[in-house]
Amino acid sequence: MNRRTLLKTSLGTTLAIIVGTKAGAQNMDATAQASFDTVMAFMGAMGSGDMEKMSALMADDMVWHSEGDTTLPWIGETVGKEAIFKFLAVFSENLQTTKWENTDAFASVDTVAVFGRMNGVTTHSGKEIGEFTFALRAKVRGGQVVLWNWFEDSFAISQAYHG
Repeated sequence: MNRRTLLKTSLGTTLAIIVGTKAGAQNMDATAQASFDTVMAFMGAMGSGDMEKMSALMADDMVWHSEGDTTLPWIGETVGKEAIFKFLAVFSENLQTTKWENTDAFASVDTVAVFGRMNGVTTHSGKEIGEFTFALRAKVRGGQVVLWNWFEDSFAISQAYHG
């Protein structure tokens, strides 16, 4: 199965919701609005499996950093487009997202923050994680995402993953 199919299968059903969920701050200036729109477009492309659009919205030196339990194969720091696409394949092989709901999102200049609730099933154990909250801090430069700093309840995810 190619990485487009893997990513689309695991993320597509839930992340596609993001496109219609633009829970943004009021009164953003043009720079903040552009940053916000870039991050939401990146999420939408990820959710629909549109690798070409994702790639166009990623800086060549983009950093994807996921905090948490390093025994999970997708936790840590990944740098650069190709490495991030490989990382996303590993993520998609190990976690099937069953719920994604953005509850709050806002931007200030080049920084976008998104908060929400998720749930999923780890394919490693087949166990459901249980609903948990997430936070994202993203940075945008020149219309491209340069930082994707992800925070989730890795304790609950680790417990489900390790069975």
